[in-house]
Amino acid sequence: MASRQKVGALLATALVASNMVGSGIYLLPATLATVGSITVLGWLIAGGGALLIASVLARLGRIAPRPGGPSTYAGEAFGPYVGFQSSMLYWVQCWVGNIAIAVAATGYLATFIKPLAEPLPGALGTTAIIWVLVLLNIIGPRLVCQFKSFAIVVGLIPILAVATVGWLFFDADTFTASWNVRGEPALPLVSESLVLVFWAFLGLESASVAAAVVENPRSIALATMSGVLIATLVYLASCTVIMGLIPAEELAKSTAPFADAVRVVLGSVAGGLVALMALTKALGTLAGWILLTAQIGKAGADRGHFPAILAKVDRHGTPVANLLLMGVLMTVVVFATVSPTLGEQFGKLIEVSVVLCLLVYTYACASVWHYDQPETPPAARLRERLLAAAAMLFAILMIALSGTQMLLITAALVLVTIPLYALARRRAAALPA
Repeated sequence: MASRQKVGALLATALVASNMVGSGIYLLPATLATVGSITVLGWLIAGGGALLIASVLARLGRIAPRPGGPSTYAGEAFGPYVGFQSSMLYWVQCWVGNIAIAVAATGYLATFIKPLAEPLPGALGTTAIIWVLVLLNIIGPRLVCQFKSFAIVVGLIPILAVATVGWLFFDADTFTASWNVRGEPALPLVSESLVLVFWAFLGLESASVAAAVVENPRSIALATMSGVLIATLVYLASCTVIMGLIPAEELAKSTAPFADAVRVVLGSVAGGLVALMALTKALGTLAGWILLTAQIGKAGADRGHFPAILAKVDRHGTPVANLLLMGVLMTVVVFATVSPTLGEQFGKLIEVSVVLCLLVYTYACASVWHYDQPETPPAARLRERLLAAAAMLFAILMIALSGTQMLLITAALVLVTIPLYALARRRAAALPA
């Protein structure tokens, strides 16, 4: 890339922050309200862990840029099976995360269509949103990209407004009263919140993309750390404000926390406008992620990891069968996770998505040893290894803290990859040389 087309550290930081701050947080305050405002401690810990992982991935992106991201590093470092497993888990994590975004969109749509807050109508609404956007991706991927670009700008307004202006209306008594709604010991509660909170940091691997566009490679780490830190501060500020505006019991039932927070201080019209902005952002994000997830599936099929049908494209280059299969899988999971509230369903989905992604992050961090450079001074090499070890430890602890049910789900998915890998190898061997 020509020097004049590259960006400096400031723009790289903005790239990292804007890639992270988005619709992932829109329904999260309602889910966290079931634990209490003590979850602010979880934000601080998760933010620190995100900084660790992001810095390791940024270094990998600088010394060994790969289009496949974390799963590619795992395959190169630990062999084809781990690469296959990582690709499969990363793909599943993506479309499960897409469902969570769709649930968040349904929550904000429920501001205008009240029955959607109920379990069955909500599931039908979420399914409708998914299929409209799947079909939109089939008909016009270019339109999806244009809509997503518009939605990014619109969707940041509610988050930034609550994180800044919201402090003028913050009620310390409301925040304190919601500190520990269960009355349980602090450590288990904070541990429980970590997996939920980390949902907002998924996608931090996109920070490594900056390696290809930053003018000075030495600025990569600074841009990565600064971008993740900005995202952490925005998340922490906005969630803290909301918990100081709405009592935890009421917040836990909310389908549109940011809209409800604005409604408390500025009235129904302003709240409705914020709900519309958040809905726009969620739909734009989901449309873009459906497109990206289909491309991840296609890349996996191109490498022989997934069935060949997922790599087939129409005359416009759109992986239609891939998108349709994803739509079916997402629909099944929507109804399998129906819960009394949208916030509870959202919590189930993001737990699965986070744990699977953390496993892929663990493999990627462990691959640092594989990419050792002989010319690196011993002290710097030791520092990089310690950083990678700390990031791995954080990710493993997060997975362990996810609970028995999540560990069983993760183990089952990992075990399923074994026969699937054998099937993929057999299929590849049967192909003509």
